[in-house]
Formats: sequence, structure tokens, C-alpha cells
Amino acid sequence: MRKVIPDQMTIGEIDISNVEFDLNCRDEIPQLMLGLQYIYDTPEVRRQVFEVLKKIVSENISADNGRPGMHLWRILVLGTLRLNCNWDFDKLHDIANNHKTLRQILGHGLIDDDYYYALQTLKDNVSLFTPEVLKEINRIVVKAGHQLMGKSPDAKIQGKCDSFVVETNVHYPTDINLLLDAMRKVIMLIAQLCLSIQLSDWRQNGYNFIKIKSLFRNIQKLKRSTSKDETKQAKRNELIIQAHQAYINLSVAYLEKVEATLAKIPASESIEKQDKIQEIQRYMKHARRQIDQIERRVIAGEDIPHNEKVFSIFEEHTEWISKGKAGVPQELGLRVCVLTDNDGFILHHQVMEKQTDDKVAVPMIETTQADFPELNGCSFDKGFHSPANKQDLSERLDKLVLPKKGKLSAADKQVEFSEEFVHTRRKHSAIESAINALENHGLDRCPDHGIDGFKRYVALAVLARNIQMLGHLIQQKERKRRKRCERYRLTWERNRFRAAEAVA
Repeated sequence: MRKVIPDQMTIGEIDISNVEFDLNCRDEIPQLMLGLQYIYDTPEVRRQVFEVLKKIVSENISADNGRPGMHLWRILVLGTLRLNCNWDFDKLHDIANNHKTLRQILGHGLIDDDYYYALQTLKDNVSLFTPEVLKEINRIVVKAGHQLMGKSPDAKIQGKCDSFVVETNVHYPTDINLLLDAMRKVIMLIAQLCLSIQLSDWRQNGYNFIKIKSLFRNIQKLKRSTSKDETKQAKRNELIIQAHQAYINLSVAYLEKVEATLAKIPASESIEKQDKIQEIQRYMKHARRQIDQIERRVIAGEDIPHNEKVFSIFEEHTEWISKGKAGVPQELGLRVCVLTDNDGFILHHQVMEKQTDDKVAVPMIETTQADFPELNGCSFDKGFHSPANKQDLSERLDKLVLPKKGKLSAADKQVEFSEEFVHTRRKHSAIESAINALENHGLDRCPDHGIDGFKRYVALAVLARNIQMLGHLIQQKERKRRKRCERYRLTWERNRFRAAEAVA
């Protein structure tokens, strides 16, 4: 049984619309909660958001029958809170059970004030979100923000588009430590499988892995030598090759032993054990690839092409990205392209898998204009330029700022040195503020696993940032309103005092 929010309030529960916040607090939590409160308190926005939230529940699950699940409103609150504050699930778990104002926003009253959120419950429910659902909610939130600012529905939008790297949660990759990762998983998983089916082949799995790791450490020690003596260098190189060969030989021997163990397991085993076997075989495939690349690189002296390399056996979507930034020679993750409006709201984003900036320029504008037809202009960096992009985007946008790469012709100079082009180009750097805010609120490094988890994490961060901006607008408006009220009150009291003095 899944509901967006309870049908009836409980005794002692404060209506979410009446929850009060400290408007002078500059922390992100009150701002996010003010944004969520505005969504809940605005009937049309709430209706649209609640309709979209229902899409994360399977059609087979009844809204009225069965065991109660976490309310969808609470999932939205906790999911955006985790990203906006850049917390892990352990921190979210503690705050969800102990933060008084948060529990009021979640809809807890006196009766269920002792309701306890389990850690695994939070993980399972937040992972129900899909990028598509989060993008729909984000579109509703952005339009609500424009409406709150007093913009007319037909007001034109001038966008800014840029990309940045979101790192995956991986260590620095080398072919030998990737092989160590693969062998560790193979040995651990085959030992667990043998234990479950009463096979004694891998009783010494801990000792087996220590043997592999000692050879790995030996290679690391040999590589640290800095001697400039040519004789010592030649001897060291020979020792390095021998150490790599011993490392490979032991890994191959263990892989052959794993294959022999898997051959003993009958095909009639349960689906769970068959899944475990497939997982073992996947890591064995990684190990064989790394063995092949080590042999080619170290023993045969071959250069491994970049497209053959894998940078993590756990987060296989990880890419090696060199953007030429000072002090950042490379980043391990994926590019994310974002498009913002003049007010800083993020209209659209796209995770770029094996894509460069020039490949996503047109799709970004197409998708954004489908949701926001008012977008009639956009500025880009040089990395997005190509002749085809310029022609296509010129047909879609009234105001296009797309600097050309390389040497400019006389016609290009006339365009790019024009007053309007230069003015818009200078304003383009404002998107760096939005990117920096995203990185400070969770999008510096993605801890979630798999490409699906990565995309969900990015979409949730974008949504949380826009809700926070919505809350910030409300906070500023309310603070100005209270200052005006205080000013009127002081004026009224002063006038009353003067009138009393005049009478006396």
C-alpha cells in the first residue's frame, strides 16, 4: 500500500503549511524545507507533483490495500535533503529520526512521534526514483519558481549551457590494482558460494588472497626505486617484469581453480546461486582482460589503446576525462551538461556517456524547448561549437552566442566583436555559480552504484538545488515583508507618542 501523503492528520500533527522556520538562518536545510512547504501549500503545484510521484510506484501495488509503505511525500523530502546537504545515508538516517522540524515537514504528529526510520528503508525508498520522474518534478518546480518571481508565462528565457565532471566513487586505476580488485571479488564470491553448498575447495580463501596481494605489493615496491645508475635500472626493470609475471601466473592459476570449482556445481541449483555464478564469471572476465593488458604492456612492451581500458571494475561507466584545468590533470567520472536560465534555475541536464560537448548542444536545446518553449536564446562555450551546431541552433534560437574555435574570419569577427555578443558572452560565466552550487551540494562525487544510480543521483541533485532556490526566494520575500511590517509598526508607535505629547 502506497500513498503520497496520509488522507487524515493525526492527533498533535502540525499541518505542513503551518510549520515555522528561522528566516535568519543561512543554512540550506531551512531553505530546502521552505521550498518543499511552498510545493505542498500551492494547490496546483502540489497536485502536479503528487501526480508525478505516483509514477514511482509499480502499477501492481494498490494505494489502499496491503502492507503500508513509506509515503511518497516523505521519500521526496528525504531524497532531496540527502543531496542538498551532501549527506550519506547514515547522516540522513540520524537526522530523519531526530530533527524536530524535519519530522514536522514529513508529517509526524504526537501519535507517531516515535516513528523510527530504518537505514535500509531509506536506501530502498530513495532508490525508487527514476531520472524521468525527477526531471518531470524539476520542470514543475522551475515553472513554480518563475511564477513566484512574477514572470509572465510568455516571458522569454535566455539560457546558459555548460558541462562539468561528476566523479564516480573509484580509486585511481592501474592495470595491476584493477586485477587485484577482480581477484579479490572472485575469491570472496567463490568462497561464499562453496560455503553455501558445502564444498571445501576454498577453505583457505583468506590465505589465497594474501598471496596475491603480497605479489602486488612487491611490484609497487620495485616501481618506487629512483636510482639513476643504468646497471641498477636494467636489473630493476628485469625484476619488475619477473614480479609481474609471477603476479599473472598466480592469478591465472586461481582462475583455473575457480573454473574447476564452478564445473562441480550442478545446473539445478537455485536462481540465487545461479546469479552468484554469473557475478563470479563477470569478475573473472575483468581479471582476464587485465591479465592480457599487463602481459601486453609490461612483458611485450605494447601501448594499450585508450578505448580498450576500463577504469573501474565496479563502476564500469567511469571515464578518464582530461579538461586541461590547472592542477587537475584528470578526473574519473562522467560529464554532466546543464542549462540554466537568467535566474539560476536549472532547466535541463544530461549525463554524457562517451560524448563531448559538441555532441549534446542541439539535443540540450531541443529537450529544453520541449519543456520551456519560451527559451529563445542561449550562450555556450567554444567546446560546443561545430559548423553543423551553429547552423542548427541558429534556426532554433533568436539569440545564439556560440564562439567559434580557432582563427576567426572577417565575418566571424564582426559577429563575435559586436556589442550584444560580447555583453551576453560576459554574462555566460554566471553558469559557473550554478555548477559550483551543485558541486557543493552533492555533485562533486557520486557515491551511488551503477549508471542508473549515477543518473538518479544527478537528477535528484538538480531537483534539490532548484527547490532550495525556490525556498531562498520565499525566505527573502518573507524577510522583506517582516522588515516592512516592523518599519510600519515603529512609525505608528512614534506617531502615536508624538500625538500623545501634543495633547499633553
